[in-house]
Amino acid sequence: MQTASKKVINGWAMYDWANSVYNLVITSTIFPAYYTAITLTKEGSKVSFFGHTIENSVLLDYTLAAAYLIIALISPVLSSIADYSGNKKKFMQFFCYVGALSCCALFMLTPSMNAAFEPTGFSPFVLEAGMLFFMLAAVGYCGSQVFYNAYLPEIAAEPDQDRVSAKGFAYGYIGSVLLQIVCFIIVMKPQLFFIPADPQYKYFPARISFVLVGLWWLGFAQIPFKRLPLSAPSTVARNGSVIKHGFQELQKVWKQLQGLPVLKRFLRSFFFYSMGVQTVMLAAAIFGSKTLHLPTDILILTTLIIQIVAIAGAWLMSKLSGRFGNLSVLAVVILIWVGICIGAYYTEAENNMQFFILGGSVGLVMGGIQSLSRSTYAKLMPETKDTASFFSFYDVTEKLAIVIGMTSFGFIEQITGNNMRNSVLALGLYFIIAFILMLFAIGKLKQEKKAAIQ
Repeated sequence: MQTASKKVINGWAMYDWANSVYNLVITSTIFPAYYTAITLTKEGSKVSFFGHTIENSVLLDYTLAAAYLIIALISPVLSSIADYSGNKKKFMQFFCYVGALSCCALFMLTPSMNAAFEPTGFSPFVLEAGMLFFMLAAVGYCGSQVFYNAYLPEIAAEPDQDRVSAKGFAYGYIGSVLLQIVCFIIVMKPQLFFIPADPQYKYFPARISFVLVGLWWLGFAQIPFKRLPLSAPSTVARNGSVIKHGFQELQKVWKQLQGLPVLKRFLRSFFFYSMGVQTVMLAAAIFGSKTLHLPTDILILTTLIIQIVAIAGAWLMSKLSGRFGNLSVLAVVILIWVGICIGAYYTEAENNMQFFILGGSVGLVMGGIQSLSRSTYAKLMPETKDTASFFSFYDVTEKLAIVIGMTSFGFIEQITGNNMRNSVLALGLYFIIAFILMLFAIGKLKQEKKAAIQ
């Protein structure tokens, strides 16, 4: 196949521009800092959720884990429908709207206040509703990403997939940084936007930023929705219900993996390093706020550094993969992640410089490992028209890894006296296992190349 036109490729990449603001503002910076602030009262950091008392950060971890579990369960069914009806774009749109509108709805998550305008708790079911919208935003983001990723092998020839995948992530980082800067200014200098410098408006700028994320996501998503082509329906006959067929497709992919030893070994490694990568990205802001006691402006500034460095990281990994091979570059990146986990464990509280260095290190490998993972999978998978089914398997693998990663992160914190440092150190174990499994994949690839030459 030939790579699609520049207009289509850029349109595809613009969805990363549109939805990456969710990852940056909602999961990485302003919302975690806002959530920590409004759930911290004189009584401590525990909250009441449907009558049960739970640590605020643990509740956030479990909520995200529940969102990713939902996606892991429903994406096979959605992919089955999309493959056979050729309507990837419609499903991508549906989940986009669910996620974007849920971000806007987070504006309503606001605590009860005392006379000094300090949080004292929540009106009945306000926290529960807020966590529901937080979960739906994650479902919308991940659900649309399934179909967005599935477009990659349809619009880019194999030699161009690393470059196109990296372009998507680069667009995402640039777009998210732009809106993050706007939100940062609103939060730190609300008077510039005619928001009164009054204690009762203390949390209003952060809530405005959630609405901006939703509007940005909705608005810029219209570009890929207009430019991306309609997918061709599968010509393979389908028997049985949609639900049954969706999981049969996963089973079919699993069976095909048995004849694709390199891809199978890559996915095993991907499963374990995704537990670490995604959990670090989702829990970093809470860790910085709650454990390192860093102010919101430092957290936002560090995240901006991460995003800017990640642009260069995605480009660098794309170049290195062309010279040394995808799997070898991924192995080195995984080792760097091990060092990041150890470094995070020893980072001192209130030490801004250490956190900046840690953030820069994360940025260097964050964009690269995501972009390279997606393009490596696209390269190693066999030629097929049912790309949504193959990428559904990829996404289910990633989402189940996140469920385990986030659940274990929250659980370890809970059983070790609410100490997040232990949770971060445990993530290093996932990366070590992933590195060993990646070495197996590299070894098998070398065997296949040697056999092909002979």
